[in-house]
Amino acid sequence: MRAFIFDLDGTLVDSLEDIGQACNDVLASHGYPVHPLPAYRFYVGRGFHKLVNDALPEGEAAKLSSDQLTALIAEARTRYGENMCVRTKPYAGITEALHQLAADGHALAVLSNKPDDLTVELVRRYFPDVPFTLVRGGRDGVPLKPEPDAPLDMLRHMDFLPERSFYVGDSNVDIFTARNAGMISIGVAWGFRGADELRAAQADHVIDTPVALTRLAKEA
Repeated sequence: MRAFIFDLDGTLVDSLEDIGQACNDVLASHGYPVHPLPAYRFYVGRGFHKLVNDALPEGEAAKLSSDQLTALIAEARTRYGENMCVRTKPYAGITEALHQLAADGHALAVLSNKPDDLTVELVRRYFPDVPFTLVRGGRDGVPLKPEPDAPLDMLRHMDFLPERSFYVGDSNVDIFTARNAGMISIGVAWGFRGADELRAAQADHVIDTPVALTRLAKEA
């Protein structure tokens, strides 16, 4: 029996268009240029603050006051929260793989850098029948990934050792998270960043389909 902690965006759900559209709407409303939606695959993964900073024109964030930047981030977060289930959908085969892992006795959890309330809401909406032990997003006072604090705290609650646990994600942030926490990393090539980034980050495993998760679990 192993623990599997999953990233959310780009791993369990394809949410890129909803994230990008929300940011573009806010950028446009303030007179900033917008981006093609596929470009957002390089902006997501490190929390909303970094997302908005990266989406702004180069050097623009430094020109804004702290209050102005905070307000812009809050506006983007609100806009996304109101429209985060327009085009978002689970990746093909992932729900079935999660159910099979649970049926085989493995413990499942979700850890995202997305704000905690939005993470919980998305998981409840798209995976209502998956028996996740814990679902957590970005929370005040807890360092975001790739820092190991959050995954290690989750493993303590789940009563699993890091070396007996997998962290599953689609970006180098997720691979670094696993390494920093002493976990086994699984990179999913179907996500936002692709196999080359995952291999460059030296993922322990890179997989192309969700069903490969169940095979890895049986081989571990």
